[in-house]
Amino acid sequence: MVDLRRPDYDRPRVLRHVDLVLPLLTLAVALIGVVMVYSATRGPATDLRPAETFYLGRQAWLVALGLVAMVVAGWYGHRRLHRFVPLVYVGMLGLLGAVLATGIEVRGARAWFQVGGLQFQPSEMGKVVLILALATWLGRTEEPSGPRVAVAVLLTAGPVGLIILQPDLGTVLVYGAIAAGMVLVAGVKGRHLFILGLLLVTGLVGVLESDVLEEYQVRRLLVFVDDDAETTASYNLEQAQVAIGNGGLTGRGLFQGTQNNSALVPEQQTDFIFTVVAEETGFVGGAVLLGLVGLLLFRVWRIGQMADDRFGLLVSAGVFSMLLFQVFQSVGMSTGIMPITGIPFPLVSYGGSSLLTTFVSVGLVQSVHMRRHERQGRA
Repeated sequence: MVDLRRPDYDRPRVLRHVDLVLPLLTLAVALIGVVMVYSATRGPATDLRPAETFYLGRQAWLVALGLVAMVVAGWYGHRRLHRFVPLVYVGMLGLLGAVLATGIEVRGARAWFQVGGLQFQPSEMGKVVLILALATWLGRTEEPSGPRVAVAVLLTAGPVGLIILQPDLGTVLVYGAIAAGMVLVAGVKGRHLFILGLLLVTGLVGVLESDVLEEYQVRRLLVFVDDDAETTASYNLEQAQVAIGNGGLTGRGLFQGTQNNSALVPEQQTDFIFTVVAEETGFVGGAVLLGLVGLLLFRVWRIGQMADDRFGLLVSAGVFSMLLFQVFQSVGMSTGIMPITGIPFPLVSYGGSSLLTTFVSVGLVQSVHMRRHERQGRA
């Protein structure tokens, strides 16, 4: 007779320590994303013109690839990656520099490599590299000193400076959110936080006052400051808000969104994917999606709290900060409470680089959970 109170040590070690809630929540949100991307790109279907399925097939394939990447990241482990962090960080800087010279320009930003029919955005995977680099550096002491915090700022400033030159303001903000969250969790002293805040404000003002940003990016920020500004960005925001308002409580029905089917919302499969969710599934559907994301974020935070080493804690904190900021910014710019910066909704928006980055990040958090239990088992 099997004693259910005893651990099943006959199961493979990896399976014995997997947190099933984490991948199930991730998969659930990603599958919602597949449906929403299809709805945003299918176009009006008629007897003479069937619905477009190219983006549906591509997104489904990317989700399957992402699941494999998540499993590999969890199996290989964040601690094994620890020794390669300096090399990977230098490689990331090299890719960010190379894309400025040889990359392709999309919507005013030279941020992608073109490989055959595929595009790769190195700044997306750079988010994971930054998390690992900061976790390695800040995790060496219980309370980072001033010089250690200064080096952490420099580690962040390196890729940020190269991304500004693309220019890609949205990704810069995500990098800043990652660094801020990890510094807070690392236990940096209050005076150091104050200095970091001043540096952040000074940097943002400097970027805005310079000629680095493209004109369309400046117009996006202008709309956030002045609602009456007559620009293309103001029109985009108005259409996004109309789409959300059309959804009401329960939505107009899947594939029945008028703004969506009329293609009135720009980039509705990427930056403004939340407008498709809100218009077609309403407040209820949007709340369900955000509820699932909230549970995912809570699980990431909880695993970080239970980590048995500072490196694992800080990796989880970095992933949490990255996901939280991207979700808040993506929903916020669709509703008008945040400036339009071109940040995708994690796991939901169309885009291979962003999707794979999120899956790998979740895999690293899974690794933190698994290694904690492995160490307990050996104790």
